[in-house]
Amino acid sequence: MPRETVQLVAERARTLLSTGPESIDQAISKAVDEAFEGGQDLPQLVESNLVGEVRSALSGYGPLDELIVNPDIEEIWINAPDKVFVYENSLKRQLNLNLTALDIRQMVERMLRDSGRRLDRSEPFVDSTLQGGSRLHVVIPDVTRDHWSVNIRKFPSRVFTLQSLIQLGAISLEMANFLAAEFLAGQNILVSGATQAGKTTMLCALLDVGSETDRLVSVEETFEIRTNYLDWVAMQARQANLEGVGEITLRRLVKEALRMRPTRLVIGEVRQAEALDLLIALNSGIAGLCTIHANSAFEALEKLKLLPLLAGENIPASFVSQTVERTIGLVVHCQMDSQGRREVSQVIKSDAKGNWVEVRL
Repeated sequence: MPRETVQLVAERARTLLSTGPESIDQAISKAVDEAFEGGQDLPQLVESNLVGEVRSALSGYGPLDELIVNPDIEEIWINAPDKVFVYENSLKRQLNLNLTALDIRQMVERMLRDSGRRLDRSEPFVDSTLQGGSRLHVVIPDVTRDHWSVNIRKFPSRVFTLQSLIQLGAISLEMANFLAAEFLAGQNILVSGATQAGKTTMLCALLDVGSETDRLVSVEETFEIRTNYLDWVAMQARQANLEGVGEITLRRLVKEALRMRPTRLVIGEVRQAEALDLLIALNSGIAGLCTIHANSAFEALEKLKLLPLLAGENIPASFVSQTVERTIGLVVHCQMDSQGRREVSQVIKSDAKGNWVEVRL
């Protein structure tokens, strides 16, 4: 069915929904009847396909629906209506979806409809979680030059275990056994790496080791962690509403998590001042994990020593450095090789003398 026809029928159905008590099915049926004078000359298969496309345009994500459900696609991004890219099977490729600026805007509005997140000139950035668990990030002009920038990061529906990573060649059997033992011993573990290096996948694989016994509380900017924990509370941050109130930060969530009797605390990603609250929590005897962007395991440690200083001028650097050395027991660094395969490239551990040494197994 021509795209213009689908848009015309969808627009009419949208008008019916906004002005009357029609359900989405009634609105689509009436809009099709109006467009084709009762639909008498429309073959049943054609009409059925048209209804499906209109429904997708109204309640789904239009041309992105098939991309989002495709398990081989890891990420989708839109730089402009004619510049749509996907990362699929370790390769980037450009698609021609014949989108318009209005298509992109309407898709994003539908994506944000149930999230409570806002997007306007006063708040030109938004992070949200789609119904299937994918992470949405949008930036609009005049922060971007001309067009809306949209990123959809997909996450696997199944939980990867250490055994799964062994089968994929991301980690050796010996290293997996070592990490599992360290996890069970209550070590605080920092997982580092660049964007898309597999940090969250590794974190979830480590968490799986204690999924039947621990009580897990996790805090994130947007929900990304996947786990089979029997006893798990997941929390995410919240932006301020249109009146500028109601914001819930990661720092607030870490403090709330400490009141929830966790045996394992996870911060999805440490980026700013919440690093201080994490260190305080870990220094209180709660085992924890977090991820951090860094180029190596050693650089991850140095970065973790700097981030808490963002919490205020009265935070002594010496205190932060000593706390990191006392609380973090293990750093697992992930990277993506030239073929797009993710692997654990470095693991460092603090020895009895407080020196950081590389673990080679």
